[in-house]
Amino acid sequence: MTNFTTFTENNYGKKLADASNKELYISLLNYVKAVAEEKPKNTAKRKVYYISAEFLIGKLLSNNLINLGIYQDVKEELAVAGKNIAEIEDVELEPSLGNGGLGRLASCFIDSMSSLGINGEGVGLNYHCGLFKQVFVDNQQEAEPNYWIEEQSWLVPTSISYDVPFKNFTLKSRLDRLDVLGYKRDSKNYLNLFDIEGVDYGLIKDGISFDKTEIKKNLTLFLYPDDSDKNGELLRIYQQYFMVSNAAQLIIDEAIERGSNLHDLADYAYVQINDTHPSMVIPELIRLLTEKHGFDFDQAVSVVKAMVGYTNHTILAEALEKWPLDYLNEVVPHLVTIIEKLDALVRAEHKDPAVQIIDETGRVHMAHMDIHFATSVNGVAALHTEILKNSELKVFYDLYPEKFNNKTNGITFRRWLEFANQDLAAYIKELIGDDYLTDATKLEKLMAFADEEAVHDKLADIKHANKLALKRYLKENKGINLDENSIIDTQIKRFHEYKRQQMNALYVIHKYLEIKKGNLPKRKITVIFGGKAAPAYIIAQDIIHLILCLSELINNDPDVSPYLNVHLVENYNVTVAEHLIPATDISEQISLASKEASGTGNMKFMLNGALTLGTMDGANVEIAELAGMDNIYTFGKDSDTIIGLYADASYVSKSYYDACPQIKEAVDFIVSPEISDIGNKERLERLYKELLQKDWFMTLIDLEEYIEVKEKMLADYEDQKLWMTKVVHNIAKAGFFSSDRTIEQYNEDIWHSK
Repeated sequence: MTNFTTFTENNYGKKLADASNKELYISLLNYVKAVAEEKPKNTAKRKVYYISAEFLIGKLLSNNLINLGIYQDVKEELAVAGKNIAEIEDVELEPSLGNGGLGRLASCFIDSMSSLGINGEGVGLNYHCGLFKQVFVDNQQEAEPNYWIEEQSWLVPTSISYDVPFKNFTLKSRLDRLDVLGYKRDSKNYLNLFDIEGVDYGLIKDGISFDKTEIKKNLTLFLYPDDSDKNGELLRIYQQYFMVSNAAQLIIDEAIERGSNLHDLADYAYVQINDTHPSMVIPELIRLLTEKHGFDFDQAVSVVKAMVGYTNHTILAEALEKWPLDYLNEVVPHLVTIIEKLDALVRAEHKDPAVQIIDETGRVHMAHMDIHFATSVNGVAALHTEILKNSELKVFYDLYPEKFNNKTNGITFRRWLEFANQDLAAYIKELIGDDYLTDATKLEKLMAFADEEAVHDKLADIKHANKLALKRYLKENKGINLDENSIIDTQIKRFHEYKRQQMNALYVIHKYLEIKKGNLPKRKITVIFGGKAAPAYIIAQDIIHLILCLSELINNDPDVSPYLNVHLVENYNVTVAEHLIPATDISEQISLASKEASGTGNMKFMLNGALTLGTMDGANVEIAELAGMDNIYTFGKDSDTIIGLYADASYVSKSYYDACPQIKEAVDFIVSPEISDIGNKERLERLYKELLQKDWFMTLIDLEEYIEVKEKMLADYEDQKLWMTKVVHNIAKAGFFSSDRTIEQYNEDIWHSK
């Protein structure tokens, strides 16, 4: 393999010093693609197909250079030529193929499959405009198309194409691939992204509104099109079927090519369904085996049932899809026939209506179909899996206890250290060597340094340097002025009431009012939010509006801004996270107990030396167990209490408002003249009423304790020996949350691929 300098001179006739950052980016992109092309495809017999509606892969250049083991070499070559690799990385547009934790996890998993030498690939759709690009106008979220595909891109075109039949027409697909390069592996895998030829950007009119009925032109325009009307729901069904039909045809073709007679298809392929979006792959595989390959129905069911696993990512109803039969009949009537037969099989065996696929209202429960016709059903954190078994999916656990298992999520820790926090990575190597790059549990060796003040001082210096880097990034890219000497308190997640950004906003109000009263903090606090609200999710957008109004009010108040700043970072994505996470002191993980399946941001913060402020929810429970209860900050009602309150409908938010002056003062401020003069009165009043009259995700139940524990955390920060000891414990114990470990467990217990 020639070095990058020679490659650029040979292919572009330019010395590195004479090339622009854009030219260097394109040269690097093609250099990596050329190296990847030489790597053979993994050919292990049983191949895993990880089907997901989202792959939030982040920028690819740096990750690929790290996985190829040449990042530092290229960085030094560029530096010798007077070039800065960070400026070249800035040229890259981030692929807009996902939104939140579901898509980020899928990306971590395909990275780890490749790194572990597992023959496993992602299958999804090639969305041209992503979810949307978030912009703030008049302190409100607006949406624009998030175009990302350029003439020179990481996409590798293929000649693979399939006909996907719908009720009134057939669409021809095309397959583009992204190379998935494992960490220092000789072989590679792919991310398979299916698309249509006729995508028409001209359909987009105002913001991200477009004609949802023009399926032949809009199918891969946007991720999660607004489903607040029937046409939006139908479009989602079109998208999901297009994804799984292509996946099923690819699975069958590849298996035949590798020697399968299809009766032994389960020996050649295993399908992991990532949440319910890909559920139709089950009836589609059955349809193809019966209609095109001569199987009888029972044979096809038997084959498919042996090669499918279902991952449940949440107990929220919105993610446990239930499609009306009438809608499915409008889009894929040929599939409805199969689904009805599967439902009949279930009904013949189980009389309980709670486990049937088609309910009495004619809605198809996708999760029910997945559970009945899969070998495995897993949750994604220990607490989440227990809630599924004992509460949300108890009727199914009683039927199939052998299918249920837990696979606690993980992260691509190499990306979040080697790239996102290079100074910390270098220091860890200095202390314990680099074995942790292939076995993250080796980070535990850092426990030997937990009480060493020299280590504390160095970690504090690294954190401060990361704050300075974040300051530069936010100033240049977002127009935000950050105080690098403040405590950085960060909550970055998609906006949803269960994640309770509104509770954090109420704390900000409380802190603002305390400062106004003269109760000044010992050190300035900077509260940073990041995330998008779905276009049809009005209350989530109202929460964004409140935060933006608070930001305007607080950051411009000369009495308060020296002690408190609030920022909502526009268009949060992986790139923003790579700057925010290494600079953060306090990691906000404050979901209502029992509602967050796992979380993965909590793991990234832990690895980068931020301390968790969280409820005992999702993977926070395991973080507490690993790092020790003394090394994280917890608050709030436990999951059993919350589940009980939902069961007997006994939570009344107004009672907490009436009982606590602190809560009343903060909530009332939402509709105070100070905020109303800045904001949209209708939005603010709607949010205020929501908190007092409904508060479905119980913001007020934990607010008082949240304020109390957060104040303790701020006080503890002033004792840097105490704080940094906790930091070392967290970094040392973060290795468990490697996605390599998660994928090893999937493979050992479910896929059996190697």
